Amino acid sequence: MNRALIMAFGAAALAACSASHAGLPVGASAPDFMTQASLAGRAFSFHLADALKKGPVVLYFYPAAFTSGCTIEAHDFAEATDQFKALGATVIGVSADDIGTLNRFSVSECRNKFAVAAADGKLISEYKVKLPVLSRSNRTSYVIAPDGRVLFVYSALDPAGHVERTMAAVKAWRSAHPAG
Repeated sequence: MNRALIMAFGAAALAACSASHAGLPVGASAPDFMTQASLAGRAFSFHLADALKKGPVVLYFYPAAFTSGCTIEAHDFAEATDQFKALGATVIGVSADDIGTLNRFSVSECRNKFAVAAADGKLISEYKVKLPVLSRSNRTSYVIAPDGRVLFVYSALDPAGHVERTMAAVKAWRSAHPAG
C-alpha cells in the first residue's frame, strides 16, 4: 500500500471510533440478512432470522481478515465461543472479505469455533458501520435479541473489550430470560 492510502485508512479507522459512528442504537430492529459464511473452512448460507430462532446473536463487524486487530479479536471470540453457546448465543463475525478469505480465516484465526460471514456494502450501510473512506466496516459488536432488537452495541477500533462487553450483555439477557 502506498503511504497516502495507509494514512487515509488510519484516519478513517480513527474517525470510525467516535461516538457519531456507533452503529444502530439499542432498541432498534436489526436488519435481517442472508449471506455466505464459513465455519471450519466450509461455506454455507447464513440467515440472521434463522440464527435468532435459537437465541441471541453476537454479530460483530471487523475491518479485514488477517489484520492484527481482527486476528486478536477472532482469537478472543474463539476462546469465548463455548461460554456464549452455554448461554444460548450464536457468535458470527462479519467483514467485507470474500468467501475464500473467510474460509481460511475461519480455520486459522477463528479456530473452527464460530462462523464468519461476507458483508456487501448494503449490509455494512444498514448496520451503520461503514468506515468513512473505505468500503469496509469499522469494529462494532452487536448483541441482538431473539425478537430482532439490538440489545447492546459497542464500537471501538481496539479489539480489547468487545468479547467482555458482549458477554456481559448476553449474560444480562439470559438472567432476564432464563427460559430463553
